[in-house]
Amino acid sequence: MASQDWFDKDFYKVLGVEKDVSDADLKKTYRKLARTYHPDSNQGDAAAEAKFKEISEAYSVLSDAEQRKEYDQIRAMGAGGARFTAGGQGAGGFEDVFSMFGQGRGAGARYDSADFDDIFQMFNQQQGGRFGSGRFGQPTGGYRGYGGPTRGSDVTARTTIDFVTATRGETITLQGEDGKPFKVKIPAGVADGQKIRLRGRGRPSPDGGETGDIVVSVTVRPHPVFTRHGLDLRLTVPITYTEAVFGATIEVPTLGGDSVKLRVAPGTPSGRVLRVKGRGVESAKGTGDLLAEVQVAVPSHLDDAARDALARFRDLEPKENPRADLMAKARG
Repeated sequence: MASQDWFDKDFYKVLGVEKDVSDADLKKTYRKLARTYHPDSNQGDAAAEAKFKEISEAYSVLSDAEQRKEYDQIRAMGAGGARFTAGGQGAGGFEDVFSMFGQGRGAGARYDSADFDDIFQMFNQQQGGRFGSGRFGQPTGGYRGYGGPTRGSDVTARTTIDFVTATRGETITLQGEDGKPFKVKIPAGVADGQKIRLRGRGRPSPDGGETGDIVVSVTVRPHPVFTRHGLDLRLTVPITYTEAVFGATIEVPTLGGDSVKLRVAPGTPSGRVLRVKGRGVESAKGTGDLLAEVQVAVPSHLDDAARDALARFRDLEPKENPRADLMAKARG
């Protein structure tokens, strides 16, 4: 942080505390503000992120006893009119500060090297770096480089659940890194590959900041019959050739429930999808449907009578080429 910022910014006002605030009250106030304006709680809110940066900068300085003392000294000088400005006509600049060390020496007083060391140590104390960096410069710790306490790191975990559990939801128990069990509520409708975040359950902050999270990655085992498309459940239902030609009422299974009856219209082709409203995945976002895709099954075993009957049908069926339209489109 540049020296001019320390003159211009009132960190006590930023945090809403008095100058004599205790360390405990300062920390309590900062944590309350940090929770309110934390970027994770205000996704996409630039104003909240800027405010979080501002309060973190203020707390970074005031929570450190040495920096707070330096800040108070600099602000006191600022109240007397001292400013670190560029040289030139009318610039008070460093002369105003140096005059503090030359008082009582009379006009034309000279400064030895010790005087300058005392002055610069006030702004660059214990750093050995250049002016404007280290303790007096931009804070180096904190969340996203904003200063202030560091957020604890996240802990990752994985779990594999069955298809029915993923659609209905369930509370399961996992084992943490320390060997201790912890519970995770799997919400209804969780998808394969989805992550569940348990806020404040991760590693603690090394310096009094927010605790990290536990992030659980979920893998869902495939089901032998059903697949998911969002909140809809989908399955393939075989029908006979005669059912497709003449129409029929068929039974279709539902996930973990009773079967439902569907009407297959006469002349139904393979690939047609029949919809059962409200028999998909139920979640906080809504309820999906059950989609049954019809597939005409070709018989693999025919007796002589059936074969003779099909042969007679072949001689009688319309002489239409079902691939004619396909070939025309391909050539065109």
